[in-house]
Amino acid sequence: MSQVEESIEVGVPVNTAYDQWTQFETFPQFMEGVERIDQRTATLTHWVTNVNGVAREFDAEVTEQIPDERVAWTTVNGEAKQAGVVTFHRIDDATTKVKLQMDFDPDGLAETVGDKLGFVKRQVTGDLKRFKIFIENRGGETGAWRGQV
Repeated sequence: MSQVEESIEVGVPVNTAYDQWTQFETFPQFMEGVERIDQRTATLTHWVTNVNGVAREFDAEVTEQIPDERVAWTTVNGEAKQAGVVTFHRIDDATTKVKLQMDFDPDGLAETVGDKLGFVKRQVTGDLKRFKIFIENRGGETGAWRGQV
């Protein structure tokens, strides 16, 4: 298993950052390589990705969700094996630190080499930067799911 950990400060209140992160179907708007996410149930999503020509489909289940604090997940079916957590830390009334930690299992030689070369870390860093732009430019979240898992 490989691991990546990245964080970014976003210029929105913690509840806004958290609420947006619960809107999984918007992830393709800021996550490179994510083509589509379908919300199947309150805790189950189906992902369609294409990263550098490698297409994958998998299901991910939210294993823990605490409003304004954290969202954790793990894959349960399909072509990707990963688990992670995103946590939200209040800096002040208008600033939040978003921290993503992910464990993943590279599949095959190309993914293993890409992991060793830092591709996944750069991907996560870029996705967090795009999330920052997305949420700050919107001025608010596109929706919210405040349930607890």
